[in-house]
Amino acid sequence: MAQGYVKTIDLPQVIPVFPLPGAILLPRGQLPLNIFEPRYLNMVDDAMAGDRIIGMIQPTAGSRGLPSLSPVGCAGRITSFAETSDGRYLVTLTGCARFRLASELPTQTPYRQIRADFTPFEADLGAPDADGAALDRDNLLEALGAYLETRGLDIDWDTAEGAPPEALINSLSMALPFEAPEKQALLEAVSLNDRAAVLTALMRIDAADNSDGEPQSMQ
Repeated sequence: MAQGYVKTIDLPQVIPVFPLPGAILLPRGQLPLNIFEPRYLNMVDDAMAGDRIIGMIQPTAGSRGLPSLSPVGCAGRITSFAETSDGRYLVTLTGCARFRLASELPTQTPYRQIRADFTPFEADLGAPDADGAALDRDNLLEALGAYLETRGLDIDWDTAEGAPPEALINSLSMALPFEAPEKQALLEAVSLNDRAAVLTALMRIDAADNSDGEPQSMQ
């Protein structure tokens, strides 16, 4: 159960959104954010005074100041908050449930707000996806190894091999530096096994593309 929410009706239907390219949040995943723009400092202040819910969503086409928004995002609850001496906020969002963007609302706030339809993703509020029991972990880790090798990277393999399926798949989906459309495909994957299949394919394609070039970094 995500943060005490049992049904989608328990979640706020109007939420602020933080459009951030290349960043996705997944249910029960944790996303650290460094907030410094005044409008998003304002957003965090308002969220902290309310239900602590913020929607992460990727921008698409349009102007930099007011880009179009992807059709699907994920709502998260602020579960960690700290303020730095220079006025930045360091927050952690823990994913609650994905949503479909129903409409964007006119608002007087400096940040954007939407009406979120959580109904298609009610399963996100349940226990971790049972499909994970059928995960082909060896295939996934083999693809991960090839991906990391071509980029000159390494991870704690003991942790990766022992992690629960959902935690492994979602943390990799959120952390690896794929392009925005690829991130969106991972976000919108219906089930955990679907996401694992997309993730495995993306890592294998990336490894094949980079196998003849110089190792890359995740910076």
